[in-house]
Amino acid sequence: MRTNFKLAALCDPHLAEAERNLRACVHCGICTATCPTYVLLGDERDGPRGRIVMIQQMLEQGGAPSAETVRHVDRCLSCLGCRTACPSGVDYAALVDTAREHIEAHHRRSFRERFARTIITHILAQREFAKVAVLLARTFAPIATRLPGSLGKMARIAAQAPPRTQCPKPAGTPTMRRIALLRGCVQPALAPHIDEAVTRSLDRRGIAAVPLERAGCCGALAHHLGRRNDAKVCAKRIVAAFEDAQRGAEFESVLVSATGCAAQLKAYPRLLAEEPAWKERAIAFAAKVREFSAIAEPCASVSSRSLKIAYQVPCSLQYGLRQSGLGEAQLRAVGFDVVEIPEGHICCGSAGSYSILQPAIADALRARKLSHVAALKVDAIASPNIGCFVHLMGPDAPPVVHPAELIDWAEGGPVPAALRQAP
Repeated sequence: MRTNFKLAALCDPHLAEAERNLRACVHCGICTATCPTYVLLGDERDGPRGRIVMIQQMLEQGGAPSAETVRHVDRCLSCLGCRTACPSGVDYAALVDTAREHIEAHHRRSFRERFARTIITHILAQREFAKVAVLLARTFAPIATRLPGSLGKMARIAAQAPPRTQCPKPAGTPTMRRIALLRGCVQPALAPHIDEAVTRSLDRRGIAAVPLERAGCCGALAHHLGRRNDAKVCAKRIVAAFEDAQRGAEFESVLVSATGCAAQLKAYPRLLAEEPAWKERAIAFAAKVREFSAIAEPCASVSSRSLKIAYQVPCSLQYGLRQSGLGEAQLRAVGFDVVEIPEGHICCGSAGSYSILQPAIADALRARKLSHVAALKVDAIASPNIGCFVHLMGPDAPPVVHPAELIDWAEGGPVPAALRQAP
């Protein structure tokens, strides 16, 4: 693909990288079949190929982008299915990140949009604030869930989250292996029982999951809104928190039970690549990051649970981390009947804050996913990512559980919260 950037513009490393990716694109269109918005809407501007053309024009011209470009870039889920399908190796993730940063810097959004994005970045990304927001949404659910647009969507997500139940936590011993558990921001507020199940499961394997203090949000929410500097602040805080924890006791790895967060943690070397004081530290940290299914090998003795489970593979797992298959194998090993969901390569519509900012498209993708699930006639859906987890929940869906909850249950732990509430 031919480009026409000014030489001065290419002094910016982000624009230089964007120019290389634009040149690599041959407009073959193979990516369109993997793009959820193109499959759903059939509009070339809502597919990777069309967006790449608009991004090129925006970056070459500089200044304020057109309303059309903003609308169609905003509609991208960043699921990255296109990056995996691309035969030319175009790094679409880097390209769309640069586009979003340009839009954030040069486009004036409406007050409603700015307000929603501020809540996502500065309220939902703060664990204690998120807990208060969930409590308020549940308390005032009859009113809050009827609010229009993004606010109503956030309230409905918070209101339908299962209530917390208190379960005894295992006590680690000095002889156990130790990992640092990153709890994140939204998950402790919406589904704290997930990390409780993770902790119990690892305890049976002789691994003590120790919460990483002063860590906070991984930065994914800010990053995908084009707020790179806010994402860097989150990354530096987590890397420094882990380094501080390492000085007190050696941790063999960093665990996060949400695949969306794991993908963001793995991307820290790229995020901090231009900062000499942090680059090597980010590389060392990312090398320690693990996802639950990569650690929790099946125990030798388990109680079989004969349930049919639809395993929803998050985009962050199959395209971000480029790992799949482990979670399904673990659930089968402990006795569950695990089935794949048709069109498993198509995003469910969650995509972090996407379901809040683009509710119409997100809900259409959710309905598409649930229609495939309904045909399978399963007892529950298992998803290892908190975003997909809460997006798929609802009265029109089977119970949604995290794989760690099912493994914990099969090994003698409590019944998963969603299954206790199921009719």
